This record gives sequence, C-alpha cells and structure tokens, in this order.
Amino acid sequence: MNRSESGHGNLLNEIIHRTLKPRIKKIDAAGYYPSEYLKELGRAGLLPSQRDTAADIMSGGVRLVEETARACMTTAFNLWCHLAATTYLRESGNPYLVQNVLPLLENGEMLGGTGLSNPMKYYSGLESLCLRAEKVSNGYIVTGTLPSVSNLGPDHGFGIIASLDENRRVMAFVPCSAEGLTLREKSSFLGLNGSATYVCEFNGVFVPDEWMISEQADAFVAKIRSVFLLFQIPLGLGVTDAAIRCMYKSRGRQDGCSRYIPDQPETLERDLQPLRERAYRLASSKEAPPEWNDAVNLRLEVTYLTLRAVQADMLHCGGPAYLQQSDPSRRLREAYFLANLTPTIKHLEKMRSIQARGGRGC
Repeated sequence: MNRSESGHGNLLNEIIHRTLKPRIKKIDAAGYYPSEYLKELGRAGLLPSQRDTAADIMSGGVRLVEETARACMTTAFNLWCHLAATTYLRESGNPYLVQNVLPLLENGEMLGGTGLSNPMKYYSGLESLCLRAEKVSNGYIVTGTLPSVSNLGPDHGFGIIASLDENRRVMAFVPCSAEGLTLREKSSFLGLNGSATYVCEFNGVFVPDEWMISEQADAFVAKIRSVFLLFQIPLGLGVTDAAIRCMYKSRGRQDGCSRYIPDQPETLERDLQPLRERAYRLASSKEAPPEWNDAVNLRLEVTYLTLRAVQADMLHCGGPAYLQQSDPSRRLREAYFLANLTPTIKHLEKMRSIQARGGRGC
C-alpha cells in the first residue's frame, strides 16, 4: 500500500468509526438507511473517480466495499449499488451523463442504485424482462414494474434495462423523481432492511435521450457485467474477516471448548487469504474489464466461504450469538442475503455449469 492508499485507508477508517459504527444496530434492527455514510465517502474524495485509471477504480472500489462490509454489510451493499451506478455512467459514452450526472455520484451529492437484478436473470434465461420501452420523439416511454431496486431515495437515480422488441433492449439512468415513477418501500426482509429497497412501478415514464446509457443494452451488459460482479465479491470478504476476528475473541470462553468445533478461525483465515488475493489481482489487472469466468468462480467461492464463516461464528460465540441484535446473528443474516443477491448461488452454479461446457452465459 502506497502513501496515498494509506492516507485514504486512515480517512476511511475514521469515517467508519465516526459515521457508520454508531448506527449499525439502528441500520440492522430499525431499517435505518445509511445514506449519510455514502455521501461522506463522496465528500471525502474516497469514491472512485473518472480521473482514476480503470485499475485504480476497480481496486479502490473493492477496498471500499470490503472495509465497509467488515463493519456492516447492509451499508456495504448500498455502496455496491452506488458503485454499480457509477460504472454504468462512466462506461456509457453519453456526454450528458458523464459530464453532468457522474460527477454528482462521485462526490456524493447524488446516490445511485442498480435495477439490473431482473435483467441479469433475463440474460441467463431465468426471467422475462419486467420493463418495456417504446421509442418516441427525443426518448422512450417505459412501462412495467421492477420488484426490487435498492439504494433509492428522493434525490437518487438508478439504472434500468427495458425491452424495445424481441431483438433489442435499451439501458437508461432514471431519477427517482421521474414523472410516472412510483416507489413502494419493502421492509420485511430477514436482514438488510436498511438497504432502501423499493418496488419501482413505471407508468408511462418518459426517458429522454440524455438519460440513455446505451441503445444496445445487450452489448453494454457484456462489457460491464464482470465489474458488476467484482464489486460484490468484497461483501463476502469483509463479512468473513469480521466473523473470523469474532471467533478469535471468543475462543477463551467456557474453558476454550470452541477448539472442538471443526471450522477454526485459523483454517478459515487460510482459506480467505488466497480468495482475497485473487480479488485484488482481478481488480488491478490490466485486462479491463476482468475476465468474466474468473469473476463468476471467485464470487461463488467467496460466498460459500462466507456461509461457512458465519455459521462457525455462531457456534464459536454460543448463546450470546443467539441474541437478536448480536453481531454474529447480524452477519448470519447478511451472509444469507449475499447468497441470494443476484446472481444468486443457484444462478452462479448455472453459469459455472455453462462455463464447463464452453459457454459464456450471463
């Protein structure tokens, strides 16, 4: 880590301790949305910027998500949503979005979400597209309903993909304030109720040309999908590391009988380290974007390790972990969210099976 990275790391840790950690229980138990933390990252200049190299953008984003996930994966997930949105705009080639909207996302004045859960499943043959678009003068009219889009609010925007016809799809960035767009909050999840997740109903929303990310969405998704996936991987890295640290702290309790549990922190730490190294190697690769198959395999391996780690964390901590607001129980719920975050484990396993047969499905 160079001096600049060290300075950024110190500043990030200070913001985590001051702005995030005092609110973690409120985020987890009361569904508090940690927007101020995300905005502060932007004000502090910690969010990746279009002035950075592609490798710096990816490695910096991975580091931000991992450090945040060590403290709170709900907040790290919100950060992932925001980084995904910045990726869409940065790669769009649309001068209006790049020059006028992207800087607002990078400095935290505006926050972004990703409405690509349904499209990613569509590209793997798991679902039909939820949104439809009709070409009109100077833009498109979009109708349909997205069942879950996270990291949304009044001054936010998010990416969407809509079907124009059987052979063509378009992608746009839509402000939450768009006329005809109705948001209904979802807050009955097992965990991550602070993720600001909404049902998004498009009732003839006019999407002007200046909001368009790509009029060839299929090709655009193929270009950004590995970055979309790469920024998810540190969600698991951070939660796994936090679970390991907790196991070390609890090992002396009850005459150290946790040493009889099969999964020990040393073993999990040994399994985590090479995965973490692979993540940062992918992020800093000169090959931009990272190779898709590598990202798929790593995302799957990290998720399985995270599930192992949080299960072991619950067992090592014992009775205190079973309290509703304990850190181990929060991490357990966070890990099950990660397993069901698009692409889910079953979706990833399908993609890995396609890889084994020589295909490249999304």
